[in-house]
Amino acid sequence: MQKRISNLPFSGTPEQEEKLNAIIARHKDEKGAIMPCLQEAQEVYGYLPVEVQTMIARGLGVSLEEVFGVSTFYSQFSLTPKGRYNISVCLGTACYVKGAANVLDAITKNLGIQPEECTPDGMFSLTACRCIGACGLAPVMTVNDEVYGRLVPEEVDGILEKYKNGDA
Repeated sequence: MQKRISNLPFSGTPEQEEKLNAIIARHKDEKGAIMPCLQEAQEVYGYLPVEVQTMIARGLGVSLEEVFGVSTFYSQFSLTPKGRYNISVCLGTACYVKGAANVLDAITKNLGIQPEECTPDGMFSLTACRCIGACGLAPVMTVNDEVYGRLVPEEVDGILEKYKNGDA
């Protein structure tokens, strides 16, 4: 699955930039510094927007393409921000066979976003993953740490409404 770039404008703070500069300075002379810089930068920002990747590239004296290549190759890195409620839909074999694609479609219609995007208000983000290890509950989605199993598309609106209303 190809990673998407964030659909929201970057809004880093001076404090975050100061932390990033310290991270870069600490790793600058290490071999393979890109990986630890990206890992720590993601801890600071929550994701890796192109602006952060550009700062890392400049600080380490490497090309943006090299930094971008690492950030898009490893699944641990996210190029999009996570919402207050991060929804993950399992598209592993068991879930897919039992209708996970239809559940995902219902979520995208309800929220108006695609996988690896975040709603403009920052409330919801959506991820499509390969397996969460709950095959017996297929199809499955999680909202943060809450697991919803044996889903049908008709249940999606009600589940999301709980989070929209603050009832979850």
